Amino acid sequence: MTALPPDPEPDLTPGSEPGGGVNPGETPPDSGSTTTGLSHHERTPPKATAGRIVIAIIVLFAVLVAAMLLTRAFLLV
Repeated sequence: MTALPPDPEPDLTPGSEPGGGVNPGETPPDSGSTTTGLSHHERTPPKATAGRIVIAIIVLFAVLVAAMLLTRAFLLV
């Protein structure tokens, strides 16, 4: 099966002159395209600061838990 060419047929396009040109003031016909609209938009990767903030929160939580456990251990003695 042979695919049709993406360009419009000059003989069948209204407003075209012989040889494929267009009349002055006319807009030439657009060629077919398969490159636009076929791929999905890729998300931008998260910023490096977002990862650092998450790591800082985890470290802060771990330090607070360790401080709580050490305080409790010394109070029980």
